[in-house]
Amino acid sequence: IYIYIYILSSGRMSAEAADREAVTCSRPCTPPQTTWFEFLLDEDLLEKHLQKTSPDPVPVQLVIQFLEQATKPTVNEQNQVQPPADNRRNRTLKLLALKVSAHLRWDLDVLEKGLSIPVLNMLLNELLCVSKVPPGVKHVDLDLSTLPPTTAMAVLIYNRWAIRTIVQSSFPEKQTKPGPHQLNMLNHVQQEKELTENILKVLKEQAEDSIMVLQGVLGIKKDFYIHTMRTLDLLASESCTANGETECSTAGLKISADELHCQVHYDLGAVFFQQGCSDSSCYEKSRDHFLKTKELLLKLDGAALHCRIDEKRLAGYWNACSILTNSSDVSDPQSTSYSQIHSFITSGNFQGLVELFLKDNLTLSLPSHFRQSILREFVQRTQQGDRDRAVEEVCFKLCICNAVRDALEGQVISVRFKQLLLKPTKDKIDFLLKVCARSFNKDNASENSKSNMAAFLKSLCESLEDPQLVFMVSSHELFMELLKDEERKALVEQMKKRSASVSLCTKPLPSFYDIPASASVNIGQLEHQLILSLDSWRIRQILIELHGMAERQFWKVSSKWEIPPDYIGDILSIKDNVTRDLVYILMAKGLHCSTIKDFPHARQLITACLELVTEFSPKLRQVMLNEMLLLEIRSHEAGVGGSRERPPTDLVSRVRGYLEMRIHDIPLRQTVGEECVAFMLNWRENEYLTLQVPQSLVQNNPYVKLGQLLAATCKELPGPKESRRTAKDLWEVVVQVCSVSSQHKRANDGRVSLIKQRESTLGILHRSKFVTFIKKLREPLVLTTLISLFVRLHSIVRDDIVNEVTAEHLSIWPTTLPNLQSVDVEAVAVTVKELVNYALTLNPNNHSWLITQADIYFVTNQYSAALHYYLQAGAVCSDFFSKTVPPDVYTDQVLKRMIKCCSLLNCHTQVAVLCQFLREVDYMTAFKALQEQSGHDAMDSFYDYIWDVTILEYLTHIHHKRGENEKRQIAIKAIGQTELNASNPEEVLQLAAQKRKKKFLQAMAKLYF
Repeated sequence: IYIYIYILSSGRMSAEAADREAVTCSRPCTPPQTTWFEFLLDEDLLEKHLQKTSPDPVPVQLVIQFLEQATKPTVNEQNQVQPPADNRRNRTLKLLALKVSAHLRWDLDVLEKGLSIPVLNMLLNELLCVSKVPPGVKHVDLDLSTLPPTTAMAVLIYNRWAIRTIVQSSFPEKQTKPGPHQLNMLNHVQQEKELTENILKVLKEQAEDSIMVLQGVLGIKKDFYIHTMRTLDLLASESCTANGETECSTAGLKISADELHCQVHYDLGAVFFQQGCSDSSCYEKSRDHFLKTKELLLKLDGAALHCRIDEKRLAGYWNACSILTNSSDVSDPQSTSYSQIHSFITSGNFQGLVELFLKDNLTLSLPSHFRQSILREFVQRTQQGDRDRAVEEVCFKLCICNAVRDALEGQVISVRFKQLLLKPTKDKIDFLLKVCARSFNKDNASENSKSNMAAFLKSLCESLEDPQLVFMVSSHELFMELLKDEERKALVEQMKKRSASVSLCTKPLPSFYDIPASASVNIGQLEHQLILSLDSWRIRQILIELHGMAERQFWKVSSKWEIPPDYIGDILSIKDNVTRDLVYILMAKGLHCSTIKDFPHARQLITACLELVTEFSPKLRQVMLNEMLLLEIRSHEAGVGGSRERPPTDLVSRVRGYLEMRIHDIPLRQTVGEECVAFMLNWRENEYLTLQVPQSLVQNNPYVKLGQLLAATCKELPGPKESRRTAKDLWEVVVQVCSVSSQHKRANDGRVSLIKQRESTLGILHRSKFVTFIKKLREPLVLTTLISLFVRLHSIVRDDIVNEVTAEHLSIWPTTLPNLQSVDVEAVAVTVKELVNYALTLNPNNHSWLITQADIYFVTNQYSAALHYYLQAGAVCSDFFSKTVPPDVYTDQVLKRMIKCCSLLNCHTQVAVLCQFLREVDYMTAFKALQEQSGHDAMDSFYDYIWDVTILEYLTHIHHKRGENEKRQIAIKAIGQTELNASNPEEVLQLAAQKRKKKFLQAMAKLYF
């Protein structure tokens, strides 16, 4: 009509357009959707709309629209967001939402499915409001028996929803991934998620109160009334009083006490079941409530109007409670398959379990995924080392039962069953055929089941290679009945061709085990046993047998058998061949076991070797004693871990004895000396290393010399005056280790050029061996001393005063190097990084090492990593910023570096907040940072951490100047907090500053950790 009015009035529409519109109007079209405001204009429209067969929009959508419009905030003339007004329009919209819910009979199943938690929370709070529930009073303190029936019912509905929501939130839920068209909704989705989490938090805090309210309802025997559309209209017209049994409180929909109690018992059972994971006694309560629910359902006999209970879910709850409370009886014919399975598994009645699976192959009552989960449980037992034959047997039987079930249903056969057929046996195939026969009812089977079983048996024949097993299947009664004659003949021909293609050779090959065992085969088998064995007596027996069969050097059997070069000459010079091989192999195996930290076997092997050589060689006896000492050191260090238990005095004495040993013709491994020195340093035997160790050993063993210098330096560090003399000696040794040797080369033109080599021979150790030695140290003071030394050396060779790395005890080291060009700068940088990283693996909570690590990242322009370690240093010494960070940790230098890191990461608001941490607030840097507009941090979310009023006033000015009203309001709100008032006592201002410091540093830690 409107189209044609427009045509007549304008007279300009073309003939083609008129034809097009006429065709469009002639098509049947969907009636337009009724909009929310139409219900405001026509009071009767809602009831008419809801009575339609398929109303559009649907009722729950109407609830969302009404509440969304009723709670929409407004914007005043000053462009400020105002809360929704309490006017007639909004009250009417809320009433319409309640009337729609009343039309749905307050069915929580429907409402929960269609409404989000925030919307449903809003709706039920509105119901409490209109039902005259006394405000400011906890529901648990109300006597529901004295309240009007509709008021009591409103309280009941709200608390039922509360515990149902708690239960529902405990179930895992797959998160929906937003598509490209939903990206603009992400902010709204995030807000709704946060609101939902806040509501759930409140509901969980009040869960016990809600449970007590529902338990109280069970004691009320009278009927209840629930609001209908009519009673809500009466409320709107204010025709009833606020209290008492009035028309609108008793004219609602009547709910019988039995119906209500049935629903409440079910909801209480669900919430107690959910609490059972933390308190097993709750399962008993849950079972009692579900029992009452079942009894009341039988009593109601389907006549319930308000009660909505999922009987399948109730049965599942009941079965679970029966199992968890051990109240199920397997002999009871009413007991379910689930309870029987649980009983069979716990009692070890695996035969009963298999029988139940066989019966289920006929009834198909258990879900396939549940049957597979039972099988996985037994498979995991075998994989975890359970070698019980009964468990292994039940695994293959359940696997076969599941495979036959899948075959009957036409499902894909599992990979585990395919693997089972790789090694078929007569017993397995026999059991498989029994399962097929018992799982298949020929009289009642459908054509689909018959074809599926026939295909399964045919596939089974094709997968078997043993003719006897194929004959077992093909001659079975079920096979003969299900496969047609032509199918059986074709399968037999196929089997014949396959067996013929396999047996093409005219003369059958003999089995491997039929070949007579030759001497070479026996030797090979013995050599294999020799490689695998860790039993010294068995190794000796094998070698005696081998030498009786062949004259060879059997210590060469495995290329993995290695002994130190220092010992090879003495061992291979043993005249008796068996003894030589035995000593070599025992020692090689013992050292290998020590390397992989299998100390018990290593001790047995080296002890056996020691007993053997004691009989004929004092030199090798001392060698074995030295190796045993090394083994004991490593075993103790590995066993101590982080407990720091002192080593036995006997072990310390043996280490001293080794270091003082003066037997000249004994071959000594430097590794033993290295481990001994590291051991003495780790256990603070500084007095011995500095005063008692023989001078000849210091001159001959570089590790002993290095240990002596470290011990002397550490010994004097804790004193009131730090000595520079011993520190200088250590400094010179380490500088030589990190130096490069240089040589001159004359070019063709006669000029002399300087060539640097990577390693210097001037140092007592190569740098790689020096680093290896360092990584055997665990004593914090020793590591701190080395870190301090390398940090000073690093600063000198880099020659960058502004960006220096800091560490403890830097004052004891020299500040210059006489021959700076000879030091390998790259080697120093790599070593200091390796050293600090290693130290932090031992103790990641040492704030001094963390600050040093942060400085290393800072001077190498890795600002995010630097911030991470600066924050970690503060966190470890303040209990994650719950206490004040000590000022000697967050010095002004550290804070300024943190400020620079934030500035270079474009986190300018963080810069402004950190400027307050300095002893003198750096206003210039803070103001300059706040002027930046291209920040990468959360900006105004950090305003709550600013306590300096001057910075807040500047922020207000900046935002006002830029016209950023929302951010200006946030700054004004921050500055308006009473605890920041300049008139407050100094203690209050300090407390406000400390509180904001802690919260800011915790927020920063979440960003950079």
